[in-house]
Amino acid sequence: MGKTIAIANQKGGVGKTTTSINLAASLSITKRRVLLVDLDPQGNATTGSGIDKYDLNLSSYDVLNGNASITNVRVSNPNIHYDVIPTNTDLTAAEVELIRRPQAERQLQKALNKILMEYDYILIDCPPSLSMITINAMVAADAVMIPMQCEYYALEGLTALMDTIERIRQRFNSNLRMEGILRTMFDSRSRLANEVSAQLCEHFKDKVYRTVIPRNVRLAEAPSYGVPVLNYDKNSKGAKSYLALAGEMLRNAETHYIDTDSDKELATSI
Repeated sequence: MGKTIAIANQKGGVGKTTTSINLAASLSITKRRVLLVDLDPQGNATTGSGIDKYDLNLSSYDVLNGNASITNVRVSNPNIHYDVIPTNTDLTAAEVELIRRPQAERQLQKALNKILMEYDYILIDCPPSLSMITINAMVAADAVMIPMQCEYYALEGLTALMDTIERIRQRFNSNLRMEGILRTMFDSRSRLANEVSAQLCEHFKDKVYRTVIPRNVRLAEAPSYGVPVLNYDKNSKGAKSYLALAGEMLRNAETHYIDTDSDKELATSI
């Protein structure tokens, strides 16, 4: 049975979708079976995977509301090597409708349970907010990956997110843990970025990925072509960085287990 990872941060514009798409592509290159679940109503992970979000008969909205089986919503694109549960703005309606459903927070978990054996990794691209949709993602997940920029308010936002993860662990998913913190859009010339990066490493130690995702023009350009950066420019720094991240994750999975009991203690020590 594969691992389900929610890629989340309550702050927008930190590289969640970029990470979701390019990590899915990088893991699939290593012959892992990968599913990408788009739970952001903007649908950027959908379009960035070459799927027209305006031409969907079914989407993650239908999965969460029980209108369709997840196997019927799943889409394969011959130009990429991972499967996608696509979405569009219809998902915004799910927030209100989910509240009326019994066990509203477990709808995604129930749907994914039907196909867990088919994948090595299921990656969930979360919206930039703490909503019932995000809660569904974390309840369904084994772990949370946190992409973040090394900037002034990053540590404060990280503490809030760790509190959220702890609350969900206590109420809904006792097995939820932090997969790791990924430094994105990193500019090594910035003194502030290096200072924040050092603080992250000091407090979170091996929970911070060694791999750093740099600011990269090719990463920014690839979504407009509807492909991961590996398909757009496999020799770019962005492509090589996400391949390195996939390799680091696979090595960690074989040799390392993150202690869940220390997650909140570390976050509140910042």
